[in-house]
Amino acid sequence: MNRWLLSLGALLLTLLAASQWQNQRLLQTLAHQQQRLGEAQATLTTRDAQINQLKQQIQQRERAELALRQALNGAQGLTLQREKRLQELLNENKKLRDWYRTGLPDDVIRLHQRPAFARPGDYLRWLSESQQLPHPR
Repeated sequence: MNRWLLSLGALLLTLLAASQWQNQRLLQTLAHQQQRLGEAQATLTTRDAQINQLKQQIQQRERAELALRQALNGAQGLTLQREKRLQELLNENKKLRDWYRTGLPDDVIRLHQRPAFARPGDYLRWLSESQQLPHPR
């Protein structure tokens, strides 16, 4: 009977040690999973902040685009009014109509001619290298 109790006690101690070992492993796993969960939450928080920032930027750009569209519509309206007024003046005044239809002098046409530029520096270089206007005689 002593052997049986001793065997039972040894078995219980073995089971207790095994359960303690398993408990330690589960605690380590739990700690590791909690750490990973914290990292994931931090990542999500960062992502949410970035998404909110992008949404704000989109809203700002949409407002800016709307303001530009309104300004463009206003400018188009003014241009149309100017064109109508110019046409009215041309229809009313023969001298103005004749002057409007004459061509520009060659020197003025030459002033308006320029090559296409890829960069602002190209335009500045072209300006500095271009020929001077002819002196009046």
